[in-house]
Amino acid sequence: MKIAFQMDPIADVDINADSSFRLAEEAQARGHTLFFYTPDQLAYQEGRITARGHDLTVQRVQGSHAELGPLREVDLAEFDVVWLRQDPPFDMHYITSTHLLDRLKDHALVVNDPFWVRNFPEKLLVLDFPDLTPPTTIARDLDTIKAFKAKHGDVILKPLYGNGGAGVFRLDAADRNLTSLHELFTGFSREPLIVQKFLPDVSNGDKRVILVDGEAVGAINRVPAAGETRSNMHVGGRPEKIGLTERDREICARIGPLLRERGQIFVGIDVIGDYLTEINVTSPTGIQELERFDGVNIAAKIWEAIEAKRA
Repeated sequence: MKIAFQMDPIADVDINADSSFRLAEEAQARGHTLFFYTPDQLAYQEGRITARGHDLTVQRVQGSHAELGPLREVDLAEFDVVWLRQDPPFDMHYITSTHLLDRLKDHALVVNDPFWVRNFPEKLLVLDFPDLTPPTTIARDLDTIKAFKAKHGDVILKPLYGNGGAGVFRLDAADRNLTSLHELFTGFSREPLIVQKFLPDVSNGDKRVILVDGEAVGAINRVPAAGETRSNMHVGGRPEKIGLTERDREICARIGPLLRERGQIFVGIDVIGDYLTEINVTSPTGIQELERFDGVNIAAKIWEAIEAKRA
């Protein structure tokens, strides 16, 4: 198959951690040809969805991991699969790219389905499953947020469309910074904030469960660094081997059919203790860590699901 990757600059990725690199590596091993472009090179031109980028060959040698051909323009309708793999923030640039890629639906298989990526932001899709999630409020109004904090005492405050642990604050019962943080966030953004009851189980780790076409294939545990509340690996969280619990399987059984129905082939959910906190569909991570811990080729499972859909 002809595969196009829409992603952040591939020269900058860590080949031992990046999931997009692992997907490209597995695709190449399966005989597929690769094309790479960055989101700013996506365009609509008189009815055609085009991209300016490079033919791509990958190898597991850091620094020489991506060999790029000459810059050329392609018609993405001529590809079998287009990967939507740039990292958030989930801003209007990101949303516009989903609108453009959605126009390929009669030609290429876009993974994950851009229509539902646009309508399934990580921190909003979980609202469909209130019995699986911690108490949550989404608001821009300070009084609403204050009332939630007064009720629950110890809370987590974060941007609704943030990623990688950026801008995440724990505000315990004695904290006096809520008003200042609200002023800070609302001073540079019109977006609401999300506030959730703090889950003490996060000290034991924030579990990333990987689902392929709606089925759980494994999990890794991300343990916060000393003195940190955040467990994201971007901010020093330590990945550890862990299995799936009955609660994890219950959560996946509830959300899996919806993800499969909506074309979300590669998804990473976050579970703290018994609670689902996020459903990541934009650019999930964790493949390589899970493969090392469990000895299972997760990238192959993803490609098998894609190849079956194309067949």
